[in-house]
Amino acid sequence: MIGDIFSEEHKMFRKSLRKMLEKDAYPYFEQWEQERDVPRSFWLKLGEHGFLCPQVSEQYGGMGLDFGYSMILAEELERVGAGPASGIVLHSDIVTPYIEQYGTEEQKEKWLPKSISGEYISAIAMTEPGAGSDLAGIQTTARPEGDFYILNGEKTFITNGIHADYVVVVCKTDPQASPAHRGISLIVVEDGTPGFKRGKKLNKVGMHSSDTGELIFEDAKVPAQNLLGEEGKGFYYLMDKLQQERLLVAIEVQIEAEEMFRITKDYVKNRKAFNQTIANFQNTQFKLAEMATEIDIGRNYINSLAAKHIAGERIVKEVSMAKWWISEMAKRVASECLQLHGGYGYMEEYEIARRFRDIPVAAIYAGTTEIMKGIIAKEILK
Repeated sequence: MIGDIFSEEHKMFRKSLRKMLEKDAYPYFEQWEQERDVPRSFWLKLGEHGFLCPQVSEQYGGMGLDFGYSMILAEELERVGAGPASGIVLHSDIVTPYIEQYGTEEQKEKWLPKSISGEYISAIAMTEPGAGSDLAGIQTTARPEGDFYILNGEKTFITNGIHADYVVVVCKTDPQASPAHRGISLIVVEDGTPGFKRGKKLNKVGMHSSDTGELIFEDAKVPAQNLLGEEGKGFYYLMDKLQQERLLVAIEVQIEAEEMFRITKDYVKNRKAFNQTIANFQNTQFKLAEMATEIDIGRNYINSLAAKHIAGERIVKEVSMAKWWISEMAKRVASECLQLHGGYGYMEEYEIARRFRDIPVAAIYAGTTEIMKGIIAKEILK
């Protein structure tokens, strides 16, 4: 199936990216985890080598490439670690598509070139302290006042929230709209906007090098020209782009499962107990067989969905299936792999411990497992 997706050009892109990561990411990853930050210098190197925002058209400095290149970026960054992958993939292939599809020419020219170069880091602010999966329940408001919108509200769990140079903020421009989702709009808030403040950088269980923070808007004065698309269409824009976002999350957790399996397979072949390697025990072999089967099923499904997404097909149901099943599968793999490591699996110097911590949140962000099942049921019953 991989051959059906990736051309020779794709493979060259992967080879070049992997070479760059071996030099500029892998040697520094543990430092990033300890410092709980990915330096801007790394973003700039990705931009310099042409790896950021591969889908953006050449008109704005991109290369106009298909989703296969975005998939490769997500896969190779995830092999390094979930921390850097989450922020960079979100910027490159989740936020910038909003700008490119719904932005005005002026907005595209303002934000896309520097997003491609790595000079700008972007974020999208959906979740609030009192609203996560229920997007229609957000409380952040934006009221028009002359040539500006006045924003008030709080956002939390925002990836790239601390370092973002611009944030696509999901807000209500018509709080009285019925149904509520018809009052939702997207407004871009730039760093330095009066009334826009960063809250604390959040201390997470895992994904330590991922920048996750709180955003606060207290009468933030945003130019009206920063409205993205049309007023009241924000919810529909979000729904349109969630297919790609959820597919990317499924791709990332699939890589996590593959990496944890690889690490564990190597470990059990070398670790000895009772005068033989752990790999010789029937229980170990059964566990490896079970994990390998589920991982292969996930990989084939992901590849088939990527091909359909590249072809422009609507695969909301299938992407929701992939997002919930693969994220839950990766959690099972993480638990089994840590168990096969024994006591060493609980030690921070072993890679499996870090990946075990990183994986559970994948079943929560970009739509929880429960939300995914609801979407699938709705699609089935149409």
